[in-house]
Amino acid sequence: MLLRRRVAVLLAIVCATVSAGSMGSGLMALGPLMEIVLGDARGLSEVAQSFGKQHPMLALPKALVSALPSDPRGSLAFLLVGLALLTLVGAAANFAHQYLSVTLCSGVVARVRLEAFTHAVRQPLTSVVSKGPAEYTSRILRDAGELQSGLSTLLGKMLAQMLKGVAAFAAAVWFDWRLTVFALLVGPVVALILRKTGKRIRRGIRGSLEAQQGLLRVAGESLQGLRSVKAMRAEREMIRRFATLNREAFRQEMRARLARALTSPLIELVAIVVASGLAYIAGVQILEGHAKFDDFLLAMGSLAAMGSSFRPVATFANELSAASAPSTRLLELLRAPPERAHDGSLPPPPPLSREISIERATVRYPGAESDAVSELTLTIRAGEHLAIVGPNGCGKSTLLAALARLVPLTSGRLLVAGVDLAKCSIGGWRRQIALVAQEPFLIAGTVEENIKLSQPTATREQVVTAARKAHAIEFILRLPGGLDSQVAELGSSLSGGQRQRIAIARAALTNPALLLLDEATSQVDAESEAAISEAIRELGAGRTIVTVAHRFATVVSADRIAVMDRGALVDCGTHAELMERCDLYARLARAQFMAAD
Repeated sequence: MLLRRRVAVLLAIVCATVSAGSMGSGLMALGPLMEIVLGDARGLSEVAQSFGKQHPMLALPKALVSALPSDPRGSLAFLLVGLALLTLVGAAANFAHQYLSVTLCSGVVARVRLEAFTHAVRQPLTSVVSKGPAEYTSRILRDAGELQSGLSTLLGKMLAQMLKGVAAFAAAVWFDWRLTVFALLVGPVVALILRKTGKRIRRGIRGSLEAQQGLLRVAGESLQGLRSVKAMRAEREMIRRFATLNREAFRQEMRARLARALTSPLIELVAIVVASGLAYIAGVQILEGHAKFDDFLLAMGSLAAMGSSFRPVATFANELSAASAPSTRLLELLRAPPERAHDGSLPPPPPLSREISIERATVRYPGAESDAVSELTLTIRAGEHLAIVGPNGCGKSTLLAALARLVPLTSGRLLVAGVDLAKCSIGGWRRQIALVAQEPFLIAGTVEENIKLSQPTATREQVVTAARKAHAIEFILRLPGGLDSQVAELGSSLSGGQRQRIAIARAALTNPALLLLDEATSQVDAESEAAISEAIRELGAGRTIVTVAHRFATVVSADRIAVMDRGALVDCGTHAELMERCDLYARLARAQFMAAD
């Protein structure tokens, strides 16, 4: 993601380099300053001439040397003003670097969040169901937040501190390269410490993220199903489950924090040992006349500045180690193969104007021991109303999901006009269908926004027409804001019948050729059922309808009824035909349908 913004990244690095360079230049300017103040009261031009003789390769141009102040007071003022200007330039560059870093990191993470969410909603339904929505939500939100912390550390704090440390190191080499080379011995030891602690931090953070993913799942289940939790007196059990995961999250987080806490003391211990060694070596060199005391002070001051700059690097390295766990989890999501709904390489399916043929269709969910649908063969005629019935768990809803291509066939084929839908784009097929589920999906927004969810460009007139077809306009107009009334999360502010009619209005707005209804009237009162049934009857005129239902009134009005048991098709016919020849259907009708009549 950062590579997509190369110019901004390069500019941030340039600003950080300028900021570090101003600090390094300021340290190097301390040498001439000390010579002027502590030496023989020479001017800056004389100091520059002397330096040029000692280091011909680094000698300044004569015109520049002659322009420098020749008196000590003027030279002192010149150096101090120069240092002030360097500080001002460094501060401005540091501000620009921090601003660019924050902007880049926030922008990159926002882009990662969007791509992660986009990838998640384009995952196959079976993958999301098997792993659970909480896992995807945790990766999109919490992992992206942890990633932002790591990127901010890398591009902001760590880059600035590393460059300042390099500048201070260059100044130390300038003053006394022998001491500086000895100081480099600390590097491999620090790298070893960071490597060991980094592993523990990565493992701890990954474990913590997984535990917090479980916390998100339990919290979501408990709060969304709070009515049932209270009715079952299951509060204590849900608290126990949350507490168990909370303890695991705490344990994993403490594992990472312990490694973080150990890093700085260990590195400081190594630094003290090295500093003591440097002081001893420098003292011997000064006593023997091989080094000057002022060079020693300047070198040690530069090394101290380098150490001060590099000291936070251990903390930054720990933060990067912590960020590697969420970045890995995000990459796993982004690299998972998406559903082929948006694959432009596949042709669209033919228009749904002829029958749908299901040939030896088998569906087995991942990890299941038996087929949900087994070797099922059925033809759905164009324009007919087909009802699917059977005992609970016989595969009715799975067959409906397979028709919507929400779950893939393990084997077998779905054909439209003789064309295998597996060779056509999923998106093209879904544009011809509409699914009304037992629990309709509603978002927190207005009634109009919920109806327009799959057709966001629809006009209000089209929305009103769709609501009228769904027999929903009457109750919508009675709401305080009409179509602009706010709907609570998951539609909890509406009754079950009202939610279903909004879902039917949404289906009517798409003008589908195939309408799939999954227990659309199973959880509503008699008045709502009558309104919904009338809406379905009117909406279904001239369309193919496949209904999964238990209610007797819904079933007997169908053109044909398919009876399923244990994933297989038992029989198919009209109500009267099945009552005569299908024992399972007759038993279900007496036990379930007639009781509802």
